[in-house]
Amino acid sequence: MRRVKFLLHFFTVVCYVNWAGAAIDLGSARTWAYKHNMTAILVFGDSTVDPGNNNHLSTSMKSNFLPYGMDFFNGKPSGRFCNGRLATDFIAEALGYESQVRAFLDLAIGETELLHGVSFASAASGYDELTANLSNVISISKQLEYFRHYKLHLRKLVGIKEAEEVVHNALFIMSMGTNDLIQNYYTDPTRSKQFTIEQYLDYLVLSMKTTLKSLSSLGARRVAVVGVPPFGCLPLVRTFRGETKCDEELNKVAFSFNNKIQLGLKSLKKPWFTTLYVDIYQIIEAAFNNHTKYGFTETMKGCCGSGMYEYGQACKDVEICSDRTKYIFWDAVHPTEAMYKIIAERALEMIYSPTF
Repeated sequence: MRRVKFLLHFFTVVCYVNWAGAAIDLGSARTWAYKHNMTAILVFGDSTVDPGNNNHLSTSMKSNFLPYGMDFFNGKPSGRFCNGRLATDFIAEALGYESQVRAFLDLAIGETELLHGVSFASAASGYDELTANLSNVISISKQLEYFRHYKLHLRKLVGIKEAEEVVHNALFIMSMGTNDLIQNYYTDPTRSKQFTIEQYLDYLVLSMKTTLKSLSSLGARRVAVVGVPPFGCLPLVRTFRGETKCDEELNKVAFSFNNKIQLGLKSLKKPWFTTLYVDIYQIIEAAFNNHTKYGFTETMKGCCGSGMYEYGQACKDVEICSDRTKYIFWDAVHPTEAMYKIIAERALEMIYSPTF
């Protein structure tokens, strides 16, 4: 553990990296990580944080083919639903770990990478178990089971005591919820027959709280929970809803859900367990409203094909925009690497606040 901490200290230098018009003070980020002896990042969620776990599943929800990953290292698709890296990759790099967060199911993952953390996330998953079952992906309960396996791997690598220290000091990130609404409640009839929308949001928050309690019992001490974006602005959603602008009805649902998430997090506060709410809604809304400030010229459609409905398999063999840095959306659902860089920069500002 001392060696890992020394490495973080060694890389704590005063430097800045300019990401899509936003400068991150790497010195501050790594000093914060060193101060908290934070040596790993452990991630749970959906496609916003899945680096390729779905590659190993029998599901159509995959992106391990071009044009996905065209701007990733060596232009090689990794299974990320993006043209390049995700926000969690940039966060891990800024805190002094690896340049990417590996998928737990990646057979090529090395011991050092394992020590610095992994992602258990699965594209198309959510807080609701049904959401994952609809696409045959990894449910949140299964992600927790994989985390238990991860802890066993750690014990074999560094021993029981140091394995527990890695987990206690790790930064946990949880990002999901959009699929529960877009792919589940508003598409599949099961939940909409059982719940009103407000009742379903309460159901999701209860699931989130249950998951966080499980993480706490497994050793988590610091968890950043990402809210849902203004999903009424997703090109795919607007296409299906027949909207030329953002669907304000759905954005109000997203806003309400985020408020419930924040209230749920406050109820879990303990001296040994800290949560942080990452306001992804506000981050993306700011990019929409001030797109020129962030270097974007296209806010309403994706870079893949028409940009209005293509994602996943539908992005194969279609025309791709020439400058991905000018687009907020990569496909009709997911942000570009440029947008994820901004999300990472804003999230880091929240993560190394004095209250977390």
